[in-house]
Amino acid sequence: MVETSHSGMSDAEQSRFMTALTTEHFVLQTAASTTVSEASARASLYLMTLSSSLVAIGFTSGTDAFAPLVSTVIPLIVVLGIFAIVRLVDTGVENLAMQIRIVQIRSFYRTLSSDAPSYFPGNTKHEADDVQTSNDARRSPSTGRARRAWMGTKGLFTMASMIAVPNSIVAGAGVTLGVMRISSRPVGFVSGAIVAVAALATFYWYQNLRYQRLRPASEAGTRGS
Repeated sequence: MVETSHSGMSDAEQSRFMTALTTEHFVLQTAASTTVSEASARASLYLMTLSSSLVAIGFTSGTDAFAPLVSTVIPLIVVLGIFAIVRLVDTGVENLAMQIRIVQIRSFYRTLSSDAPSYFPGNTKHEADDVQTSNDARRSPSTGRARRAWMGTKGLFTMASMIAVPNSIVAGAGVTLGVMRISSRPVGFVSGAIVAVAALATFYWYQNLRYQRLRPASEAGTRGS
């Protein structure tokens, strides 16, 4: 954490340090806001593409253009969804990394005076959860190996999850329609369900892996501060 003994600094050094620290705080807040804006834009783009494509498919239902349109649009939506999901996970990880650094700076602000804690409150519930998860990911005393805790239910409520769920269902629906053209309806439903579940499970594994890779980096930065 950013805990520095400023009693050994001269007035000029303290002034320069506080200027740099407040500038870094402002830059981190701006960058964190940018990741949220980008995530919102990407999610909106995907959902708009999905809704307009479903409307187009609905208009062609029962016509000769239905099969060619579905075989073209569904792969396009799925690929666009994969690109959006990967970037949404990236922005989520970047935002969390910046929030952790902001928490470290705020913890230093609380040491500036005896009244500072009342103006810079301690950890919120979400910050406490992040600290607990970080502690759980540290080396186990019994094995000496790093333990990686899963995100749990928190992984269900990210921006990337909001896109991964419909995208997995679209992929499953596409497989169902394709299999039903060469096999029976039950086989198509089972195949589509398997693909949807597998896609969603792969996403949650990937998202958890990306967030857990952030833990060692944040802990290294903490030890080096």
